[in-house]
Amino acid sequence: MRTIRHHVDAVLAVGQPLSLPEAAVAHLVRVLRLGVGDDFVLFNGDGFDYPARLVSVSKKTAEAQVLARQAAAGESPLRMTLAQGIARGEKMDLILQKATELGVACIAPLLTERTEVKLEGERAEKKMQHWRGVLASACEQSGRARLPELLAPQALDQFAGGERSTRRFLLDPNAGSSLASLRLEDQSSLCLVIGPEGGLSARDLSLLRAAGFEGLRLGPRILRTETAGMAALAALNALYGDWR
Repeated sequence: MRTIRHHVDAVLAVGQPLSLPEAAVAHLVRVLRLGVGDDFVLFNGDGFDYPARLVSVSKKTAEAQVLARQAAAGESPLRMTLAQGIARGEKMDLILQKATELGVACIAPLLTERTEVKLEGERAEKKMQHWRGVLASACEQSGRARLPELLAPQALDQFAGGERSTRRFLLDPNAGSSLASLRLEDQSSLCLVIGPEGGLSARDLSLLRAAGFEGLRLGPRILRTETAGMAALAALNALYGDWR
């Protein structure tokens, strides 16, 4: 039987009664039809699951009792950052969802030379709120109790000039090295840059290489932006993560 899990942005403690947020009430009570006495799991992103029970339900509200605190085991030992050129529409949602399921620790949406999506001001904040919801939903489904860190959208040159304490790669079908030739130690961390529709431009590639990013190729076929990152993350999990 599938465990029902729901993310809440709240402090959770054993024995604590919790008035469920409106979104949780809508999903658990009105959609899934849970009633008083039914059990489910809450999590708030701190790395723990909190088994809970519905103790009261009214037309618009519901209260739960937190029963226990359990360490969750959904995190990959390989800390992966996906730096994704922002894709159009539902493609970006799909990328965020699948990257979360594959255990990515951090997602950095990038504005590259060929990025067609414009994000500024209020629109950018609404998009971030939407993306956080996608991440939370993917964690609910996949059993993760820690949401991937979501960085604010930033220009490629700004991102490339940032943190350098981790191995940094870019997917490039013309690169000399393949994933099979990559050598990482256990408990490693890495960053992987994926271009948007149309790929990374010559300027983007030059900028990244100058910043120390290593080129990696997946194979002889050109993959779409919504496919490339997922294929690379899956391969990395098989080689160095928790699929071994």
